[in-house]
Amino acid sequence: MINCGGTIDVVETLQPEECVRFYICDSHRPVDIHNIYNAVQVKLLMKEDEFEELPEYDQVFRDESDDESGNESDDSEKSGKRRRYDDDYLERKRQKRLWNEERSKLLFEYSQFSTYGTAAALLIFELAWKMSKDTNDLLWLSILGVTDQYIHYKTPRDKYIDDVMALQSHVSRHNHRDDEDNILSVNCLKISFDEELQLPLYRHWSLFESICHSTNMACKFKVWTLKGQKRLHEFLAEMGMPLTQCKQKYAAMDSSVRNNVKPLIQDHMAKYGLVPQDVVFPSFFAQYGYKNKLCATDVVLGCVSTLESIEKGKSPTDHFLNALDVLQRGNVIAMEKSLVCAKTQVQALVTQVRTFLDMHQVISAGPFLYAFIQEGTADVKYFSTPQCLMRLARFTQEAHCSVSRNKRARSMPLVLGAPLDSEQGTTLVIGIPPLQLDDERKNFFGKAFEQAAVGSNARTLLDSFDTFIVEMKTEDKSKFFDALISLLHKNEGFYLC
Repeated sequence: MINCGGTIDVVETLQPEECVRFYICDSHRPVDIHNIYNAVQVKLLMKEDEFEELPEYDQVFRDESDDESGNESDDSEKSGKRRRYDDDYLERKRQKRLWNEERSKLLFEYSQFSTYGTAAALLIFELAWKMSKDTNDLLWLSILGVTDQYIHYKTPRDKYIDDVMALQSHVSRHNHRDDEDNILSVNCLKISFDEELQLPLYRHWSLFESICHSTNMACKFKVWTLKGQKRLHEFLAEMGMPLTQCKQKYAAMDSSVRNNVKPLIQDHMAKYGLVPQDVVFPSFFAQYGYKNKLCATDVVLGCVSTLESIEKGKSPTDHFLNALDVLQRGNVIAMEKSLVCAKTQVQALVTQVRTFLDMHQVISAGPFLYAFIQEGTADVKYFSTPQCLMRLARFTQEAHCSVSRNKRARSMPLVLGAPLDSEQGTTLVIGIPPLQLDDERKNFFGKAFEQAAVGSNARTLLDSFDTFIVEMKTEDKSKFFDALISLLHKNEGFYLC
């Protein structure tokens, strides 16, 4: 099982025969406690240092033989007489009750936050490396797995940097070239490491459009306002970059301007309130043939947009196979098509964010912010998929915090809903933690949604590998949210611990 199965008790769920073994490589956390301690049928391919807060075996599993023997002795003493409980039996009952209470508390503390461990792609590459079966192509796929975790806000920047450093050593090893003895063919895959601008798809777009559609820079400049557009124009003018150059395709820009984009932005970012984390991050590039370099970020966006395509007449299996084609480095047509699809998806995200802000649809519910996409909204189909909805939620949260006068905005989580199936009357709901906790990337909404659904009797379905994304009946939305507000009011601040 790759990137699934770790968070549920697979043996209890699937009821396999005793001879069946499960091998699970899953980055979702927390791993179900039964999977960890079932060493016979379940084999976990994960790093041991990612299980620091694991409850001890004796704290969550108890041998019931002692309690049963106590019951049997009591039954044998009945013999028609009134049943009596001796002191030892009462003490055993009390100890068992206390143990169960402590167990429930430990399991809640262990499972209350959804997080992510090392990317499955990186773990499998390291396994291949230890078996001396690693290749440059496998290395590139592991880079894409790590990049996907970062751009979809699954791992904090520090964790991403650690993974990048581990990958960089492999990149140097596989892409080292001796000019005299080892001349690589032009068709060979070449991977390089460098700092990359946090601008989506800018090599396949215009620099101006990419800035306007990037989460960090768009929110800093507030490009959806006239004042924000003016500041952006000033920023480009101060860097000495003509607007006509910035608005044409990046590949068609004058080479003297194009080659200096990154250093110019870095030199002038401080004046406009930008910090290095908003502008650049370490990444990798792949090149084969004479085509332009492909950044790992662009490939991930293209692959995800293909996987979550809204093209009519295609099944999820078709989308999966098309996404596999994107990852085949020789399939240039599939890659170019995916990049066009990715740009369309990013444009739909920004359009929806602007709608939220213009219509003041991001509302405070007390302990959290919430917003709902209206049925019939243009491009609403894009947001009925988990990854795209995740990026929309994060963009909406940052954009709202950049314009809000509420000082608590950055410390408030966000709940976002999008229509899923109008015929069945369902809505897809996602919850993300506050921006204030961005360094941890711990999401508490999995447990919160579960408890709110039970408390309100709302009809919900967990049809995602991420517990903080839930499908629910649209008509149950009101009572579900009332229960969620009540729950977080009582526990306000627990997610800040």
